[in-house]
Amino acid sequence: MDDRAPLTRVVPDFVARLGGGPFSTFSDGLRRQLELEWFGSPLHLLTLGGRKPEGLLAHPRDPRPVNPERGRQILSGAFLFGGTALHLGPQGDPWNKASPSRRFAVILHRFAWMADLLATGDAGARQGLRLYLDWRRVFGRWNSFSWSAEVLDRRVLNLACAARALNAVASDAEGAQLAQDLARQARHLLQITHDRGRAAERLAAAATAGCVLSGQAGDQICERALVRLERLLPQIVLADGGHATRSPEAGLELLFDLLTLDDALVQRGRAAPEALSRAIDRLTGAARFFTLADGALACFQGGEAVGKARITAALAHDDGETRPPEQALNAGYQKLTGKSLQVAVDAGAPARGDLSHAACGQPLAIEIVCGKDRLITNAGWSPDAAAPQAFRLTDAASTIAVGDISAGEPLRGWLANLLGPRLRGGARRVEVRRHETEAGLWLDLSHDGWVRRFGLTHERRLYVDLTTDELRGEDRLGPIQAPKGDGPRRYAPFAVRFHLHPDARASVARDHKSVLIKGASNIGWWLRNDAVDVAVEPSVHFENGVARRSTQIVLRSQARLDKGARIRWKLARAET
Repeated sequence: MDDRAPLTRVVPDFVARLGGGPFSTFSDGLRRQLELEWFGSPLHLLTLGGRKPEGLLAHPRDPRPVNPERGRQILSGAFLFGGTALHLGPQGDPWNKASPSRRFAVILHRFAWMADLLATGDAGARQGLRLYLDWRRVFGRWNSFSWSAEVLDRRVLNLACAARALNAVASDAEGAQLAQDLARQARHLLQITHDRGRAAERLAAAATAGCVLSGQAGDQICERALVRLERLLPQIVLADGGHATRSPEAGLELLFDLLTLDDALVQRGRAAPEALSRAIDRLTGAARFFTLADGALACFQGGEAVGKARITAALAHDDGETRPPEQALNAGYQKLTGKSLQVAVDAGAPARGDLSHAACGQPLAIEIVCGKDRLITNAGWSPDAAAPQAFRLTDAASTIAVGDISAGEPLRGWLANLLGPRLRGGARRVEVRRHETEAGLWLDLSHDGWVRRFGLTHERRLYVDLTTDELRGEDRLGPIQAPKGDGPRRYAPFAVRFHLHPDARASVARDHKSVLIKGASNIGWWLRNDAVDVAVEPSVHFENGVARRSTQIVLRSQARLDKGARIRWKLARAET
């Protein structure tokens, strides 16, 4: 432990003791608020000093793909992040300008662009050093946004990977300051305890920084982070490789971080802990499971459909000789794969508590790939999209929605300020039965997300016919018990939604029932159904945090609360 550890732990240890008991939710919020108040105090800032690093050692490689073109744009003074731009000229200072959007500011302060800039060569390294020194003059001591949990772990990891390249063009004084700044920020990461869903990423970033820094300062940071990471990884990385938040994208990003840390440990001549190696193996298997036939990631539970280049980079270390499984039982996902059809299903309850900051109330949502075309998808909201929280609601996914409420919704108002944007309500019990024969594969699924409000369960059957290469589905709302007495009949409107990928288009046939869907390959698929009403309506799909216009097919009907209702549908390839 470092020489100031006792002082460093005074407030964090106190707030940690507030957890547990019947008032755990309230104590979580109180602990979070006390922690944030402590971080802004002068006493906390004193604890970040510690021993000074003696220099730099490791030069870890982050496997994430780089974009030299974006680096050249930054060299010219054009900052284009998150669909917005800031044009400043070659020697412009982005830190004294208002960012055009919050997402722009997050990317900027994360230094997510540093690797792209360094890919341009010596000029990029000098520009990167200048931009960092300009940043530290304004934000280097403390800033509630720039030092927040949302931003800091990414910046620490990016700076740790860039430190050697920046030091090569820096003066001795600038190099020493860069190392000291990296140590201060890594020590702060080790004190953040709220938002448990990102705790492993924070510890991996801090441990990587510790590997980069030489002397006792680096050793102490690395050791503290690794000890905690070893204990945490079995909780965050499930037995099948799923992330505890149930976000496929979160698992992929954690895999990148752990691969970076593993490289840093190798350069330091230190064997990776067994828990780290096991987590990398499991996350690698999960990444292969969640990669669908179109080469992109399934987008469920706060994750986007990450593209091929990023997935290829994450799996470059894997030989890929074994076929990925069709089930991820711990993570709560299923796949059905036919000749040219592939169906991915969210078959689990959303994460709860402090793991649910990005969870979505979208039980039994599906994604469908036909050939190489992703036709049916979900909105693909993620925390990095900086988009409205409404995209976490049921209507934003390809599943059934009843009435005008959602099967789970994020906290709002003062509760959200106290606890963060956790998900409340929604499905708690999801049942799955899988069947496989030579003729077909099918899933019988159900959840209780509509029981409390309507007394109805949602039952979804999905059948892939291996002979005819078609998908047949049935969505049924069933009452859990008949209402008492002979009261008036009550009805609830419901809709089965199929959100289309932005590259797909749909047209309703003359019978006003069937819908023809065509993807990027221009191969047609008929969606036939027995709904009362069929419509094609606007929708949105997120890619790289930016919203793209899309459409959705909506099948509407009404359910009697005492008898329920159902909609049957079928997706089959259109004849040429």
